[in-house]
Amino acid sequence: MIAMSNDDELEEIRKRRLAEIQRQQAQQPSDMQAAYQQEQARAEMEAQKQSILRQILTPEARERLTTLKMSRPALGEQLELQLISLAQSGRLQSQIDDEQLKTLLMRMQPKKRKTSITRV
Repeated sequence: MIAMSNDDELEEIRKRRLAEIQRQQAQQPSDMQAAYQQEQARAEMEAQKQSILRQILTPEARERLTTLKMSRPALGEQLELQLISLAQSGRLQSQIDDEQLKTLLMRMQPKKRKTSITRV
């Protein structure tokens, strides 16, 4: 009788575990689909950003921005967002060239203290 109840308990545990696994497998495709949709939305936003940047930057300025994003991704992203907001607000009269982009970068970066060492 004790052996029978252990078998019943074991069978009940197996059934619960099987139901849990089936529930997880049923949920997994919807999670994958949501992740795919998020990735698609992110890619579309990135394409829109690049399109706007192509319109407002000269090729040299775009090259500088790309180089900046490789070396300092956070600063590059911040600069992109600032440029896009300037363009969308209508505050840009013409394309931004490399020199203007350098000026914007200088304004964005905090002032550095210049230290000099003098030997006696």
